[in-house]
Amino acid sequence: MHLPFILFGLVLAALLINVPLGYVRQGVAKFSFAWYFYIHISIPFIIYLRIKSGYSWKFIPLTIAGAIIGQIIGGRIRRKRLGDG
Repeated sequence: MHLPFILFGLVLAALLINVPLGYVRQGVAKFSFAWYFYIHISIPFIIYLRIKSGYSWKFIPLTIAGAIIGQIIGGRIRRKRLGDG
């Protein structure tokens, strides 16, 4: 019964970790080292959380989706705040 809540928390954590990273990523040159860094730096932490939660590799797409959505939200917040979009 608790496993769906833990999975929801894991995906939510992936999303929330990536919002500030997406915000910062939006301010650097596309495809630069920093751009790739801000996209990928959260992956080891998310993998650690997934393993400690007891979920197998089959749940990786859900955490990736959460991370991507977090990156998008962070980028949109920056564009709105700076008036670029």
